Order: sequence, then structure tokens, then C-alpha cells
Amino acid sequence: MHFRQFYLGCLAHASYFIGSDGEAAVVDPQRDVQQYLDEAEQQRMRIRYIIETHLHADFVSGHRELAEKTGARIVFGAAASAELPHLAVRDGDELRVGGVVLRALETPGHTPESISWLVIHDGAIEKVLTGDTLFIGDVGRPDLAGGRGYTPQQMAAMLYDSLHEKLLALDDAVEVWPAHGAGSACGKNISKDRSSTIGMQRRLNYALRPMSREAFVEMMTSDLAAPPRYFPMDAEINRRGARALDDLAARALTAAEVREHVERGAVVLDVREGAAYGAGHLPGSVNIGLGGQYASWAGTLLASSDALIIVAEGREGANEAVMRLARVGLENVAGFLDGGVAAWSDAGYPLDTLPQIGVDELRARRGELNVLDVRRRGEYDAGHVPDAINVPLDVLPEQLDAVDRSKPLAIICQSGYRSSAAASILQRHGFRELYNVTGGFSAFAR
Repeated sequence: MHFRQFYLGCLAHASYFIGSDGEAAVVDPQRDVQQYLDEAEQQRMRIRYIIETHLHADFVSGHRELAEKTGARIVFGAAASAELPHLAVRDGDELRVGGVVLRALETPGHTPESISWLVIHDGAIEKVLTGDTLFIGDVGRPDLAGGRGYTPQQMAAMLYDSLHEKLLALDDAVEVWPAHGAGSACGKNISKDRSSTIGMQRRLNYALRPMSREAFVEMMTSDLAAPPRYFPMDAEINRRGARALDDLAARALTAAEVREHVERGAVVLDVREGAAYGAGHLPGSVNIGLGGQYASWAGTLLASSDALIIVAEGREGANEAVMRLARVGLENVAGFLDGGVAAWSDAGYPLDTLPQIGVDELRARRGELNVLDVRRRGEYDAGHVPDAINVPLDVLPEQLDAVDRSKPLAIICQSGYRSSAAASILQRHGFRELYNVTGGFSAFAR
């Protein structure tokens, strides 16, 4: 058996290639599918099945394009009601790829249609691909099925049964391979480890401790952050299948063309790192750097209806920005600024700046500055700059009135990435005298 995990760090997403005797299956593919085609060619295998453990909400899958390029069958749980040609499976159904058997386990709870897959080799269950039902150190959120007629409490009760009646009934030695790792919004406390065993999770996973169904439901439905705004959109794109990435190439725009788009309401998305953005950027632009969790933050802070103009370090950076936006379903890119910020300045158009200060300067000026901490509440509660107010980045656009404008404002996060994005949003909404704190709270605490 050939088994390989593909891990996409910016979305904390794991997909899988399983092959045997010239045949293969791909599980939970990311939108850009060339790596799976390359793997199949290198292993001299034909992809027969493209399996989705559920309708993913946090990224757009490449199942449709991969099927068109390989002739493979797309596989969903029957409850998904997918709207493209597919094989609908139920509990106990089996697929064969060479000498490997893949057996479906219906494990609803994260979503109604969630399927875990047993990987059976030489008659033994070696692995289970758990999708978003069971993570390493965590389990899937029960509140992402919103519009499909279930309450989070109903979903959490289903999840309890799936975990205890299906997954925890497996042998302790069975390997656990989930669809996400640390940083995904699909769980609360996912480990940085990318695989484990049933036995290790039985002992170490907080959500698998012995407890009643009622206690589990209460725990899993308390203190849930609102899901990112793009989640419902992505689930529906995945239900019908996304178009090919080749259809989404962005064209180069002159500075004058960019200005025309902006005057018509386009949003300028600057994907450079914070220091470069601070040194000079297009007025009103939003800074979400390619160096962090770019796609998920773009999906959280931008609307799918926004026409987007990309500002990047060169054409290659712009193309990467467009591709990574497509991974979360943001496809409305009008183009990119050819020549970048220099071209805008050379055309005689104005630039804004965002001053950067270090933590030493922040300490020295605390009396004259208000401090805005844009980390998540749990991060803030674990330690923060004295007197800092907390408005997490994901809710900042809706809570601008909570930000004190009485003094110049220093914005801080853990490292300086989210704070630069937050400062750009504040500047776009008319805030002045802003400072981005480089190094973030990590540097402040040190």
C-alpha cells in the first residue's frame, strides 16, 4: 500500500493519496489538484476515486476538476445531497483500490453527512481517515451545519454517538488521520500533531474523556466563536463542484485602470508583509500578507461580492494570491497592479503609510497611546498589555465603535501579522494616528 498525506499549512488542511496495485483514491483534495496528478504519475497509478469525507466549509475542494482530468468517480456520503455526478455511500459500503479496501463509517456530528473511512490492508484495519469528526486532540465543531435544519445541540449529540459507537470501538492501534491540524477553525483545540492512534486519543483527547452525552453536548456548544463568513458559501460550492483554477487567471492592470476600478467600488488587497505595507500603500487598501494564514483571513475579512485588486511583490506573488483566494471561494479578482506600488507612485497617485513601532517604544509611550489587542479572546485572557482593549480581528469590521479614538492607537496581536491587517481596516474606515506593533505580544512578553 502507498499512503501519503499532503498538508497545506495556510489552511491547516490535510488530504490523502492511497494506492495499491496501480489504482488509487484521493481523499479531501485541495482545490489545486496538480500534486495528486503528479503523485499518480510517479507511482504509476490510476486515480479511481475522489472521496470527500463531508461538504467542507473552510476550503473549496478540487474534486470536480480532478474528476474531469482523471475520469475518477467522486464519492460523498448519501446525506450530502451533492449536486454533481457522484457515488453516494452509506455505512458499511466498500471501495477497492488494488489490494486496499476502503470502508465507509457514517459519523455525523460535525456535519450531517460526515463519513470516516477505514483503510483495510491484508484484512486488517490499519488506519481511519476521520475528516472533521475526530481531530488530534479535539473533535469537530457541531455548529457549522447552520442552514440545514439542525441545532448545534442536535449535532453535538450525533457527534457523541459517532465518537463512542463508531470510532472509539476501533482497536487502540488503528492510526488516526484527520482532515485538519492546528489553526483550523473547524475545531477549538486541535493539536499540532498530524496523526495519532485511537489509543492515544482515547487517553489524551479532552473531548473523549468519560462523560455523559448531556455533558458532552454542553461542553461542545459553549463559548463557540462565530464561524468565518465564507464557510456557508464554500460548503455550497463544494456541493455543486468548483470550476477549474485555469479559469481564474487575473490580468495585469495599469495604475490608471486600478484607480478606475477603485472608484467603482473595488477593494485593493495588498498581500505584502506588514513592514512593506507600512512603508507605502494605496489609500484604503487592506493588508493580508501571503506569509500568514492568508486565505482564511481573506475569507473572513472580505466579502465574496467584493471586486478585488491585488497588490503584490511581482507577478508571481499576484498569481499566488489569486490561487490562494480561490481555495476559499473568493473568485471575484478584477486583476493585479502591474508594477506594484512603484507603478502607482510613478503615475503620480498618493500613498498612505502605517508607522511601525517596536515593543520598547510601546512601553515608553503607553501613557500617550491607547492599545488595541486583536487576538482571540483566549489569547488575550492568557496575557496582554496592561489596559489594552480586546476586539478580535475577525469581528473588528463590525465592532469599530468599540475602539477608542481619544488617543493615537497602537494595534497589537501575537506577532504583528493580524495587527497589520487590523490597522489597514481601521485606516480604511477613517482612523488616523495608528501604529502597528512589530513583534506583537510575543516580543512584549519577552
